[in-house]
Amino acid sequence: MRVQRTTGWVKHGELWVLFFLHGMALGMWFVPLSTVLDAHGLHQIKPYAFATSALAAFVSPLLFGAMADRHLGPVRVLRGLSIATALAMALAATAIHLGWNAWLVLGLIQVHALFSTPTWSISTSIVLSRLTESRREFGPIRAVATFGWMAGCGVVSALNADASTLAGYGGSITWLALAAFTLTLKGEVPPKSTEKVTLRQRFGLDALALFKKKDHQVVFITAALFSIPIAAFYPFTPSHLKAVGLERTSAWMALGQITEIIAMVGLARILTSYRLKCIFATGMTFGLIRYVLCAFDTKASLLVGVTLHGFAFTLFFITAQLYLDERVDPKWRVRAQALMSLMTSGIGNLIGYLSCGWWFAVCARPDGVRWTLFWGTLAGAVGVVLVYFLSRYHGVKGHPQKA
Repeated sequence: MRVQRTTGWVKHGELWVLFFLHGMALGMWFVPLSTVLDAHGLHQIKPYAFATSALAAFVSPLLFGAMADRHLGPVRVLRGLSIATALAMALAATAIHLGWNAWLVLGLIQVHALFSTPTWSISTSIVLSRLTESRREFGPIRAVATFGWMAGCGVVSALNADASTLAGYGGSITWLALAAFTLTLKGEVPPKSTEKVTLRQRFGLDALALFKKKDHQVVFITAALFSIPIAAFYPFTPSHLKAVGLERTSAWMALGQITEIIAMVGLARILTSYRLKCIFATGMTFGLIRYVLCAFDTKASLLVGVTLHGFAFTLFFITAQLYLDERVDPKWRVRAQALMSLMTSGIGNLIGYLSCGWWFAVCARPDGVRWTLFWGTLAGAVGVVLVYFLSRYHGVKGHPQKA
C-alpha cells in the first residue's frame, strides 16, 4: 500500500536526510575497504571481499524486498537491516584490527553484505512512495545520496582512517544513525492476508513474474547486460589514469560524480520532455562514447570519458528505477527494485568483474596494458547491448511520456 505522497520542498527534507545518511554509510565502508585490507596484510582476500555484495545480491534483495512488501513494510525492514549492518560492520572491523584468520574476516564481510545489499533498493522505494511526481522530484533528491557518499569519504580522510579500521567503526555509527532516523519516518505495514504464503513468495522469487511483461523483461535484461562492461570502470580506470601520468586518481574519478549530480538535478526536465526509450538509449550512448574516448589512450580523452560516467549512470540506471516506480503495481514496487538490484549488482556485476578481470589480464603485457584494445572491446559490448534494447523495447502506446 502506498503511503501518502510528499509535496513541497520543505517536506522533502526527511527524504534528503534519509538518502544523505544512506550514501554516507555506504561510502565510508566501500571506498577505504581496499586500502584497509592491504594495510592489515589481507590483500589476498580483496577480490573476494568486493565480490561479496554481488553474491549477496542473488539472495537478500528479493528476500527482504518480499518481507517489506508482504509483512513489515519498507521502513521497519530498513531499520532492522541498518542495525544488523552496523553490528556486522563493527564485528568485521574488529576482526581485521585483531588480525583474525583472513577467511573468517571474509566470512564476516559476506555477512555484512547480506544485510547491507538490499538496503538501497528499500530506501529508494521509501522515497519514491512519498513523491507526488517522481519524474520531477526524484533526481535532485537522489543527488543528495551522492553528496552523502562524498561526505562519508571526506570524514574518513579527515580522521586519517583511509587505511584504518576506524573507517569501519565510523561507518557502523552512521548505519546506527540511519536506523535511528527511520523512527521519524511514517510507514504503513501491509495489510494482513489470510492467503497462504509459499516458500517461493517468502524468498521473493514471485517477483520473477515481472519478466512476463515484454518491456519489463527488456529493461531488466538490458540493465544486467549493460552492467557487465560498466563493471570495468572503477577497478581499471584509476590504473589507466596513472599510466597516462595522472597521479591523483581519486580526485580525477570524482569528475564522474560531479556530472552524476548535474544529471540528477536536470533529470526532471529530461524525463518530462523525452520518451523513456530515448533517455535509456542516450544513457547507454554516453557509456559507449566514454569507452571509445578511453580507447584513444590520451590524458584529455580519458578525462572526458571519466566525466561522461555520471551522465551514463544517471540516464540509464536512475531512469530504470523511475520506470519501475511508474509501471509496476504498488504492491510489487519494493520487490521490483530488489529484482533490479539482483540483475545489476548481482548478475551484471559478478559476470562483469570476472569477465573484465579476465579481459584485462589478456590485454596486459610486460611493457604495459593495451588500453585501446581493452576499452575498445568493452565499447563494442556496450554497442551490442544498445542495439538489443532499441530493437526489443517498445514502450506504452498512447503515452509518449512513458514510452
